Amino acid sequence: MLDTIVVGSGPGGASVAQTLARLGQRVLLLEQGGAEPLRGTLAQMARIAAVPGRGAFLHSDASLLVRGLTAGGTSTLNFATAAAPPLERFAALGVDLAPALAECRAELPIGQLPDELVGPLAQRILQAARATGLPWQKLDKMIRPALCRTGCWRCVYGCPYGAKWSARELLEQARLQGARLLDNARATRVLLEGGRAAGVEYLHAGALHSARARNVVLAGGGIGSPRLLHASGLAPRSLPFFSDPVVAVMGAVDGLDAPGAGAEVPMAAGMALPEDGLSFADLTLPRPMYQAFALQVGRIDRLWAHGRTLSLMVKIRDAAGGGIGPRWVDKRLQAEDRARFQRGTALARRILAEAGARHVFQSWHFAAHPGGALALGGGGPAAVDSNLRTATPGLYVCDAAVLPAPWGLPPTLTLLALGRRLGRHLTQLN
Repeated sequence: MLDTIVVGSGPGGASVAQTLARLGQRVLLLEQGGAEPLRGTLAQMARIAAVPGRGAFLHSDASLLVRGLTAGGTSTLNFATAAAPPLERFAALGVDLAPALAECRAELPIGQLPDELVGPLAQRILQAARATGLPWQKLDKMIRPALCRTGCWRCVYGCPYGAKWSARELLEQARLQGARLLDNARATRVLLEGGRAAGVEYLHAGALHSARARNVVLAGGGIGSPRLLHASGLAPRSLPFFSDPVVAVMGAVDGLDAPGAGAEVPMAAGMALPEDGLSFADLTLPRPMYQAFALQVGRIDRLWAHGRTLSLMVKIRDAAGGGIGPRWVDKRLQAEDRARFQRGTALARRILAEAGARHVFQSWHFAAHPGGALALGGGGPAAVDSNLRTATPGLYVCDAAVLPAPWGLPPTLTLLALGRRLGRHLTQLN
């Protein structure tokens, strides 16, 4: 019998699997997506990235949720920003993440980009923000500068050069240490025996299979894990969640024709205003994505201004709401969310004005951090305890679904630390 089955291979799942395998445990990883090499193309990203929310293409209050269905999860597609977890918030819930975080920092390529990899658009935004007195600074990235290429945008689509870290690296380490990864394997339900998790049923190659283990860890993401719990009869049909919604505020500047403009590492620098529930960063995107934003809001006149357009990300800490159903996701802005966006976009427009930008417009919102449906310390039938265990013995969750509250920052580093901590805990049990 296996020691642990891990469902999902994003940062949380990959981290717990690699920790378990390194400590001698027998681990099976089930990944719904494929594990084909990343090519850094728009076509590949389109196949594995977008999950539209209900009504997302009909009105501006509904969310388009980005979710990576591939080996490594959304870490293959995110912008590699290594935001620190709120240690105090976790400590108040009985979770000391500091030791696991320190281990992650020691082993992973975390640091600010060197100046030569901060593109001309990001530099223009940084200078303008600082000129207005804002605490804009370079952000910690999970990128190897020696492998990163000036004027390259492919980290947005999945870096094919090995410069951007993704959870695929932990998967490879886990495999070398004895874990088995089965891709294109969609878990359909958790198997129970005597009220305890005993394994997982899954679809692979057109056939239904089952695997058994002492423990099961759900790490299918903020949408995937709640759905699997519901399909297993272990959670309500619809669970509210948060999503850290984002808008892009964009404006063109004259005379900016520096090499590499429009092809930069996104989120090279920015700032967070936690008291206001706001965070900001430069958000230079590849031309097709920029043009999609312009078309979305009817700015056909800006389609060919990509290389001279400054783009600012405005991210808010949203209120939990909406729901995750078996075949749909619904997350719409609430009044307090809209008020935060108004404050955030006003500040972004001020920065763009300082930078000399004209023809300013903004996108509809989208979101990439759905989470909180199974919140640690949240109470209720679907919450997890301080060891990420559900109400069902032997069943754990380790992905963004367990985050106790939104804080409007990328959760990758938080999930890596949670996975490492959970791996050690399960090893002690086994």
